[in-house]
Amino acid sequence: MLRHARTPRPDAPAPPPTPNPTPTPPPTRATLTRPALLVLCACVLVAQGMVAAVNLLIPQLAASTLRPDPGQLLWAVDAYVIVFAALLIPAGALGDRYGRKGALLAGLGLFATGGAVSALATAPAVLIAGRGLCGVGAALIMPATMSILVHLSPPQRRGQALATWTLAAGLGGLAGNVGGGLAGEFLTWRALFWAVVPLGALLAAAVARTVPRTPSRPDAAVDPMGAVLLAGALFAVVYGIIEGPSYGWGSVRVLGAFGAGAGLLAAFTLHGLRTARPLLDPRVFASRRLRAGALGIGTGFFGLFALFFVNAQYLQYAKGFSPAETGLAIVPLTIGMALVPRFGARLQERTGPRLPVGAGLGLIGAGLLLVSTADAGTPYAVYALYLLVLSVGTGLCAPSLTLTVVAELPAHQAGLGSGLNTAAREIGAALGVAVVGTVLASRFPGAPGDPGQVAAFTDAMGTALRAVACVVLLVSAAVVAGYRAPGRGGRGRDAATAVEGAS
Repeated sequence: MLRHARTPRPDAPAPPPTPNPTPTPPPTRATLTRPALLVLCACVLVAQGMVAAVNLLIPQLAASTLRPDPGQLLWAVDAYVIVFAALLIPAGALGDRYGRKGALLAGLGLFATGGAVSALATAPAVLIAGRGLCGVGAALIMPATMSILVHLSPPQRRGQALATWTLAAGLGGLAGNVGGGLAGEFLTWRALFWAVVPLGALLAAAVARTVPRTPSRPDAAVDPMGAVLLAGALFAVVYGIIEGPSYGWGSVRVLGAFGAGAGLLAAFTLHGLRTARPLLDPRVFASRRLRAGALGIGTGFFGLFALFFVNAQYLQYAKGFSPAETGLAIVPLTIGMALVPRFGARLQERTGPRLPVGAGLGLIGAGLLLVSTADAGTPYAVYALYLLVLSVGTGLCAPSLTLTVVAELPAHQAGLGSGLNTAAREIGAALGVAVVGTVLASRFPGAPGDPGQVAAFTDAMGTALRAVACVVLLVSAAVVAGYRAPGRGGRGRDAATAVEGAS
């Protein structure tokens, strides 16, 4: 007999509905706030500013109670740059692996400590050591700031955020000129180094408060052997570049430095090809876009720092400006750097990088050619207009060049990519100073100071700047040609796609 199912009584309560499982929301991703962006850019500006600031204090240092000889004076200026450039790429890799915010805070601490050591120096060796310690701190600061910015920015805003970072890096050199000039006239060299201590402390507190942590990457390669080989190679090359004008490009010291750099670089390449997890896989340089981006960054800073080197001498010697007036007189360079990078980033998004890169580097070369025509009778307003042309060119091309280097490296190597980016800047800057200084010395063997030699100095300055401008324009053609080829993997990638999975 069939058994019928029991029907529920009308007054029986209905069974509770089976709840649908609630999906677990994805973890909230920290985003880049405006205060965090400003703090990161302030860190970049301070670290980059110390490259240029000390140049305006050379007369004070030479006459100080430390009594440095010419070699010690050169090292007091250049120790920062050499250590900074040599450690940038390994420092970026350390930040990728152990945490970018921690690397940034450690860098600010070392930067402030180095400033205190420099300010307290009672002997040239102590001053040099303090400057080197500041360089270690700066090497941690620069790649960490860019990597944090890349990870916290949503893809649609990443280009504009990197343009702001680029602006801060460019303005750092100008801030260093202004700060060094003011300190040279109204304060002392020790006051400049003491100022680094509270600046570092304030920035560290601001970073701790406003900047969120980004995920560390335990799988990121650190490769101690590769780090030692690459740092040694960069140290030797930058040392040779800086010492070339003083000892001669054919001297045993300089040729030995370049030979050591080439040997260490070859050893680094072989090591990278053989090891399973290299610090920087040499195969990434198969990308023509990566090579073009790094070369373009170096070329822009080659021209910019060549100008910085002769600007102070021209304004003080030929125009009679005081150190403070000299520092402030280069402010027109900030106009294009402040207003143009965001336009350059938008232009890159619409047309690709070739147009802003080619036009920007071309304007840098044109600006250098214009400045090369200046003499003692050139009105400052005309000179400022020449600086503005160079400034617009820098602001136009810098964001696209930075985006290229970031985009052509894997997402998990954002810190390494920013280290490579900044290393190209520092090597280009060192080369610019070395080349313009060498040509200037060959055409004007005296020292600025004799009123009767002003014309000879401005003629030599013009020759040196024309040589630099020709290099910039020739290399710019190679950079633009590099953008004709597709990026890594057969297709170019924009920065947003390249780092979409970085966090």
